[in-house]
Amino acid sequence: MGESSGSKPCLDADIWAKLVPADSRYSVVDIGSNETVVYSEISCSSGNKHEWCKITRILNQSSAMIQNKSSTAILIDGATVQSEDIMLIQSGTEIIPGPDREGHLSYRFEMIPAAERCEKRVKISIDIENAKCGICLNIWHDVISVAPCLHNFCNGCFSEWLRRSQERHVTVLCPQCRALVQFAGKNHFLREVVEDILQADCSLRRSKEDVAILDSHALIQSNLVISSGRKRKRPHLAVDEQTSGLNLSCPQCGTEYGGFRCNGDTVHIPCHACGGMMPSRSNISVPQHCLGCNRAFCGAYWHSQGVARIDGHPLCSYDSFKPIMERSIARIPFAAHETNRYEQDITERSIRQLGRTLQDVISEWIGKFDKREIDRSRMPLNHAETITAATHICNDCYDKLVSFLLYWFRFSMPRHLLPPDASKREDCWYGYACRTQHHNEEHAQKRNHVCRPTRGTHP
Repeated sequence: MGESSGSKPCLDADIWAKLVPADSRYSVVDIGSNETVVYSEISCSSGNKHEWCKITRILNQSSAMIQNKSSTAILIDGATVQSEDIMLIQSGTEIIPGPDREGHLSYRFEMIPAAERCEKRVKISIDIENAKCGICLNIWHDVISVAPCLHNFCNGCFSEWLRRSQERHVTVLCPQCRALVQFAGKNHFLREVVEDILQADCSLRRSKEDVAILDSHALIQSNLVISSGRKRKRPHLAVDEQTSGLNLSCPQCGTEYGGFRCNGDTVHIPCHACGGMMPSRSNISVPQHCLGCNRAFCGAYWHSQGVARIDGHPLCSYDSFKPIMERSIARIPFAAHETNRYEQDITERSIRQLGRTLQDVISEWIGKFDKREIDRSRMPLNHAETITAATHICNDCYDKLVSFLLYWFRFSMPRHLLPPDASKREDCWYGYACRTQHHNEEHAQKRNHVCRPTRGTHP
């Protein structure tokens, strides 16, 4: 909550804006978190503080949203903003916490430039030459690291190196130091470093055409286990002294299933769910990575190979990773409506009142989703625009998709079809990101409503 701070040094790295009173006798209000409820003086005749507005930061823009939280109107650059209404503000905007100027304070909204903020960050100096891919000699793009040598490359560049090594059936060596590569995976920390470098020097950015080519070659979505090419024994046998001591075998190492058998150069992927290994295969139609989160899951692959269970090898069931249209659901996900238990209860009762089941509703909205009748701009899954009902996704991503669809079901529900107690309550501006949670009963009782998405608020 933003409060009057007086003249004090900046101690919070998150302060990004302030309300500066025209009357210097009153304190400046620091705006810290991305959503801040302002609690300050509003009247010239009283030093009492009141909760009167909420300011929401619009990321990557030089503006913010203000919502009138008082019981009366307020003035913003001379325009009247009624209770619970929202308006866009920017640096220099004049805000008066009352319906007229007389008797009320005047504040000026100021956004703090990034360079002037008090930031608790570690400054890292880096030589640009140390942030370049050893293959293309440009700044890393979608950087991956290989082990055990820990050299870094563009995903697309190393994926091509890996593919050519497999085609020649040779061991995979690091392109930089020629050490044997056993693992490869994305390096998210260095990816952030690259972004900082490119922001500091835009001339280092690649063209859109170059980026598109690199992305088309990129195969590494999760950690890969790359064999040494040496002979491996089955898991129940003693470890071969010539191996690295790691048991990297999968059911197809030594045995043929579905017309395929691993060879000494086969790259393996560890399953995110069970930890078991499966061969990395780009020439089959069965997906091995969830499109919603990019994590690897083995359920669909082993199902396609006709492998259900093998002693000594962890395997996921097909139900853990399958197409959206083949899934069913009997309960509202825990995270639906931002874990708001009030909203979940209203949604559940609304479905029962319509004489339908949760599965009926989700099937209907998956159809709308597939026909692109729903705005996907804030769907909490990767590759939102390419997902269809036939897409394989994991259980976690399916719960996120269901929660997203339930928001739209709830948003589109006419008021007269809601349960009687819910239809009498006022709308809540927060909508999809409502903060009236089940544990905050005091706030819920104070507002005397169960949060319902306001018409026109997008998720």
